[in-house]
Amino acid sequence: MTYVALLRGINVGRAKRIAMADLRTLLEGLGYRDVRTLLNSGNAVFTAPKSADTALASRIEEAMTRKLGVTAKVTVVSASDLQKAVDGLTLPTEGRDPSKLMVGFFRTPADERRIDGLVRQKWAPDEVAAGPRVVYVWCPDSILESRALEAIGRAAGDGITTRNWSTVTKLLAMVRP
Repeated sequence: MTYVALLRGINVGRAKRIAMADLRTLLEGLGYRDVRTLLNSGNAVFTAPKSADTALASRIEEAMTRKLGVTAKVTVVSASDLQKAVDGLTLPTEGRDPSKLMVGFFRTPADERRIDGLVRQKWAPDEVAAGPRVVYVWCPDSILESRALEAIGRAAGDGITTRNWSTVTKLLAMVRP
């Protein structure tokens, strides 16, 4: 089965630095196959026997700490869940900068429930919508100035990791046969 691992906070600043070659080696060492990475920010596609996403994430987190000395939360989604996240987008995309449309992937249903009330609030000029195991946030001004993205991140804590729409669609292209 094909999965996507999304590492939270990797290579964003000076902390939590991981070379993508090291990440590929780590995942291959766990027995995962067809390992590929996207960008330098902790996105990996791999195949593995069918397993619970949380079990895969825990194995990767433990191996990163043990072998690379880096502690980071990992969210794993199956290729079909990634497809559902893309298909579930209800916000408009035409004419919009894909780098300002963020998709937040939840580690667990409990993490998702922590932002329920926030999804229903009005955040103009930001727009927020819920999807299958994800939340979408359109940040027209910038992601750094988005009140909605900040509130969602604060409520979900390390139970969410975000990627922009451009990265999400590139990952989807990588998981398609």
